[in-house]
Amino acid sequence: MDYEETFAPVAKMTTIRTLIAIASVRQWYISQMDVKNCFLNGDLHEEIYMVPPPGVSHNPGEVCKLQKSHYGLKQAPRAWFEKFFIVITSLGFSSSPHDSALFVRNTPHGCIIISLYVDDMIITGDDVDGITKLKMQLAEQFEMKDLGTLRYFLGIEVASSPRGYLLSQSKYIVDILDRVSLSDTKAVDSPLETNARYTSSDRVPLSEPTLYRTLVGSFVYLTITGPDIAYAVHIVSQFVSSPTTVHWAAVLRILRYLRGTQFQSLLFSSTSSLTLSAYSDADWAGDPTARKSTTGFDIFLGDSIISWKSKKHDVISRSSTEAEYRAMATTTAEIVWLRWLLASLGVDQPEPTPMYCDNKSAIQITHNSVFHEHTKHIEIDCHFTRHHFQHGTITLPFISSSLQIADLFTKTHSTQRFRFLTNKLLMLSINAS
Repeated sequence: MDYEETFAPVAKMTTIRTLIAIASVRQWYISQMDVKNCFLNGDLHEEIYMVPPPGVSHNPGEVCKLQKSHYGLKQAPRAWFEKFFIVITSLGFSSSPHDSALFVRNTPHGCIIISLYVDDMIITGDDVDGITKLKMQLAEQFEMKDLGTLRYFLGIEVASSPRGYLLSQSKYIVDILDRVSLSDTKAVDSPLETNARYTSSDRVPLSEPTLYRTLVGSFVYLTITGPDIAYAVHIVSQFVSSPTTVHWAAVLRILRYLRGTQFQSLLFSSTSSLTLSAYSDADWAGDPTARKSTTGFDIFLGDSIISWKSKKHDVISRSSTEAEYRAMATTTAEIVWLRWLLASLGVDQPEPTPMYCDNKSAIQITHNSVFHEHTKHIEIDCHFTRHHFQHGTITLPFISSSLQIADLFTKTHSTQRFRFLTNKLLMLSINAS
């Protein structure tokens, strides 16, 4: 009952991928630390009492007054983050304005970067002695465990090779497959059937949808390192409230695809550049029920993919150009944020970021400063994208649809086309590394 603010920032997964991509190129060592019983470190602002736990002797009617936060309190995560923020800023670190759980310190000796996710943190940078000293300083404030080289973080496996860092979730996939216990050992080459369309009224509703919902939630977490399943997960996520036998068949196909690709990894190349580039695409009116369009984008730092999205539009677009332009505005917003984030990490982007689009009409609208009847209903998106185009944040080179990598996030594909697109993302077998 007695609490106000409860939200506590955690590291964004895009930030973590970006940080690993930078560390790979700059040959930085990445280490990992864990804070034991982190919520017990937070200072409470409220006056809170609790019933004495069993085994504690006390007089009748006596209660305990909490001096520190405790597991079970709704404000415990926020209290812990505030405590960590005070300690880390006292050591000379600054919180990034673009990710509150990212902390950076620049000194004449070099740079140190910390990314915090509740009680797990990764530390990297080129100030090796400073990192060693930092670990000792943190150990003086909290009960810490130094886990050494980053290998397993939030269910993500990280492997280092001469080619760079490899991210995968193989163990997580194995756990999912064990939970379902498929009766066959069949694997498929793509997560969804070509040209498959799904509606909420397909076939018979599932009598017990709990497993469907659990699996879809697991799939969402797998997209952290699996851009190849992003579109398929986007589709099956739309039916969690009332899944049918058809939707369950789609989930089973994703499972069979994962079985065949469970040892696939996402490569963050050590020989890559640190230049940002993006691909933006839309599938116009692809939703067979509401006729809404789908935005797809992927953004690369050099050769390494660091951000991607597959998302159905909130409103209906009246033309393919309008759908593409809405996708461009969404991609532009992500580019702007990433450019700010990279600047705070010491990776400036002196040149405009190319955003490749395969719709000439949408590109022309950005160049055309005169609004008319065809564009006034998307005027906000037009203003936003054009503003960043005119101020040199982005450029809009045309790319043919056959080379549009963001096509992977807007629709299903043949096996050959699907493999072509996933190869562009530097997804490869661990054995191939």
